[in-house]
Amino acid sequence: MILPAPKPYGPEAIIEEVHKHCTDDTVVATDVGQHQMWTMQFYPFEKPHTLLTSGGLGTMGYGLPGAIGAQIGNPGVPVISISGDGGMQMNIQELATAVLEELPIINCIFNNTYLGMVRQWQKLFYGKRYSMTNLRSGALSRRTNGEEYPKYTPDFIKLAESYGARGIRVTKREEIAAAFEEARKSTKVPTVIEFIIDPEEMVYPMVKPGGTLADLIMDC
Repeated sequence: MILPAPKPYGPEAIIEEVHKHCTDDTVVATDVGQHQMWTMQFYPFEKPHTLLTSGGLGTMGYGLPGAIGAQIGNPGVPVISISGDGGMQMNIQELATAVLEELPIINCIFNNTYLGMVRQWQKLFYGKRYSMTNLRSGALSRRTNGEEYPKYTPDFIKLAESYGARGIRVTKREEIAAAFEEARKSTKVPTVIEFIIDPEEMVYPMVKPGGTLADLIMDC
C-alpha cells in the first residue's frame, strides 16, 4: 500500500511537528472530520488514556469541551485539542469557560475553509458537486460568481483574543515551533493555533460506500 508522499507543509507534517512539542503524557482531544483521521494516522500515541475522541459517532464540536474536561481532571498535564474550522465553531463559545477557569489548553485548528470530510465525499463520490461545504460562501461569492470570498470567516485569531485567549496563525512549517513556544508561555490562558491548510488535502486510504478493503482509494 503506497500513500501519496507527504508535503513539506500539510496535515502529516503539521501533526509530526505538533507531536515534537508534546510529552508522552500529553492528552489529545480531537473533534470530528479529516483532522481526526489524520491524528489517528500520524500522531504516535505512547501511553493509554491520552486520546479523547468520539470515534465514528460524528459529534462535531467535541474537541474543545473534551480538552476542557481533560485539563480540569488532570491539572498540570499538557492538553491539546485538534479541530477543524467547522467543528471548532460548533462549541467555540466554550473558550469562555477555558479562559474563566484559567486552563492552558492549546487548541489546534486545521483551517481549510471547508467542511473537509463532507467535501472529500462530494469530490470522490458525487462528481465534485459541492454543496454547503464552503464556510466562506455567501452573498459576496454569489454576487461575484465564486470569484470573491471573505478572507477569514471567522478570523479565529481575533475571535480567540475577544474571549481573552491567545491566537496564533501558522501558514508554514517553520512557524510551528515558535507558535508552541509562545503557547507554552501561557500557563493560565488557553491558546488557539490556527493552521491554514489546502482545501484539496485528502484523507487516504479511503473505502467507498459499500466497498471492501479491496476497493481502497489511495489517491485521486
